[in-house]
Amino acid sequence: MNTPQPNGYQTWLTDLKTHIQTAQQRAALAVNQELLKLYWHIGNDILQRQQQQGWGSKIIDQLAQDLRRAFPEIKGFSARNLKYMRRFADTWRDPETRCGYSTLPKFA
Repeated sequence: MNTPQPNGYQTWLTDLKTHIQTAQQRAALAVNQELLKLYWHIGNDILQRQQQQGWGSKIIDQLAQDLRRAFPEIKGFSARNLKYMRRFADTWRDPETRCGYSTLPKFA
């Protein structure tokens, strides 16, 4: 059963749909920015500890095992990915541009 729509309803519905889609995009962007920050932080921690405390490359294998055990529902903590995070932090040393998140597009 369709109820008659008041004047302006379709325009309002279109505006709401646009607002919802924009909010979804902004939420996804915020999540991606936080993940980039997390990956940089993990990589930087590995890099600093290896440089300052002389930890070898085997620490990455141990860390991967421990993180996967602590967070079994989260993918992405393999030794290979942790090495990518380390390389990411080593490549993007400048904190202002480290993740490029300051240059990501902003939504209205």
